[in-house]
Amino acid sequence: METIQIRTPAHSAAVDITDQVAARMRSAGVRDGVCLVYTPHTTAGLTINEGADPDVMADVLDALDRLVPWSGPYKHVEGNSAAHVKSILTGGSVQVIIDAGKLVLGTWERIFLLEFDGPRTRKVHLQFH
Repeated sequence: METIQIRTPAHSAAVDITDQVAARMRSAGVRDGVCLVYTPHTTAGLTINEGADPDVMADVLDALDRLVPWSGPYKHVEGNSAAHVKSILTGGSVQVIIDAGKLVLGTWERIFLLEFDGPRTRKVHLQFH
C-alpha cells in the first residue's frame, strides 16, 4: 500500500490528485492492473470527474452545498454533520484501471479528493492490484 498526504486549501475544495496517484503507480513499477484509491476520512470523499474546466468542480461543490447546507437541524455536536453527509453521498473510494503503465481515464477525467471540513491534511491510500 502507498499513502499520499494532501493538504486541502479551504473548508470545501476539490483537489486534483491524479498526478500524485500516477507518480506512485510509476514508482511502484505497476504496468497493468487496478488502482484502488481510498481516503480514511468521514468528512472527505473521492471522485473521478472533469478536470479540464475548474468551474465543473466548483459547480459540483456549490450543488452539494445547496443540497446539504452547512447549518441545519443536525444533532452531531461537532457541528460538521453536513460534511459527513456529503462524504456518504460522494463515497470514500474510486478505482482506476491501469494499462501499459498509464491510468485509464477519459479525455477530461481527473481524480479528485473532495474536502468538506477543511482545511486539513488528508491521507489517501493507494492499493495496486
